[in-house]
Amino acid sequence: MALPELKQTATEARLSVMEMPTAGCTKPAREAALARVREMGLPSRRDEYWKYTRPDTLVEPQAIRAAVFEHDEKPMFDGQDRLRIVFVDGVFDAEASDDLSLEGVKIDRLEDICCKDIHWAKDLYGELEARGHTPVHRPLAALNTAFAADGVAIQVTGKPSKPINLVYIHNSENSDAILHHVVRVEEGAEVTLLENGPAASRFNKCMEIDIADGGTLHHVRAQGRDHERRAATHMFTRLGERSVYKSFTLTVNGVLTRNEQVIELTGDDAVAHVAGACVGDGDFHHDDTVFVTHDAVNCESRQVFKKVLRNGATGVFQGKILVKEGAQKTDGYQISQSLLLDEDSQFLAKPELEIYADDVACSHGSTSGAIDETALFYLRSRGVSEKDATNMLTLAFLAEAVDEIEDEALAEDIVERLEGWLTRRS
Repeated sequence: MALPELKQTATEARLSVMEMPTAGCTKPAREAALARVREMGLPSRRDEYWKYTRPDTLVEPQAIRAAVFEHDEKPMFDGQDRLRIVFVDGVFDAEASDDLSLEGVKIDRLEDICCKDIHWAKDLYGELEARGHTPVHRPLAALNTAFAADGVAIQVTGKPSKPINLVYIHNSENSDAILHHVVRVEEGAEVTLLENGPAASRFNKCMEIDIADGGTLHHVRAQGRDHERRAATHMFTRLGERSVYKSFTLTVNGVLTRNEQVIELTGDDAVAHVAGACVGDGDFHHDDTVFVTHDAVNCESRQVFKKVLRNGATGVFQGKILVKEGAQKTDGYQISQSLLLDEDSQFLAKPELEIYADDVACSHGSTSGAIDETALFYLRSRGVSEKDATNMLTLAFLAEAVDEIEDEALAEDIVERLEGWLTRRS
């Protein structure tokens, strides 16, 4: 079916200012992704899964200027022993990065892969993104696969001694960054992947994660600081038998952030947890869109999302659990909650369950509310100031999401950053 004229015009306007890398083993996947973009068209408010979030500034030919935030905060995860891979406005910075050698891991730049005809990532690049369009189109992810010029391919064969940290630095007020990462966790391997930084004025990131039988990936991400930034991120994850995937995202600040997670549990006894905590103030729009497919027996999934909003901030959650026929003994849990600190903010939620198996335990819930006045009164009656009491209750509200982080040191980093944000904004 032909695209509506307005959508086709907007799509071609965006494509006209972009240049596709054409060399190497990713070329067929890029060409297929470009065909998907043209077939689907870039998103508009008329699309079902974009009705709560305006995609205009994410699809315009040029990025809107975003000021670089000056601050004296120490970098996120700075106290952790980690291997740092640094991108500045979407371009790999070799001098700022650590040596890419680490036991149990092989790391290549996307640029290097593009120059080779044979590479392990050839069969994975664009594959999970292509699968992720059923039943919902994700054209910004296809745009990423077609045009991303930088990123990394990470093959985990063992259990590296420290996390891998992707650091995104924003230096240019007009930067328009597109990064694509491919991660393969081999059988029985385990790794922790960290991400942090504002990245660019406009950021389009796609990560494809394939976890083999018995593999484990822990993912912790922090987005924030530069308030005028805009970002659309996609994570596509496929889990094998007895594999584990746990992902947590902290978001503070940002005019517009859309984080999508598409997860397939394809092997029996797999576990997938995805969680997020965000705090927004004023001109702030944050969208978590999650799609979890159970396609195997005795698998577990959890979605835990908490948003704290004030001064007109907007939070969005769209989460779905799909249980396919034959995926018996599925345990699917989904909770999305917002704490509205004033009457001007809003939380828009669309939780969904679609189940075709009869031996399952699936639940979802979504709530919005103000701060607990009884708890606030209790704390104030014991000498705690209203500001400190509000911050304490806010952190307690976010705790269920933060508790999804297994590494205590990383969880402490997240809580410390939240405390700092709340103190500055009080």
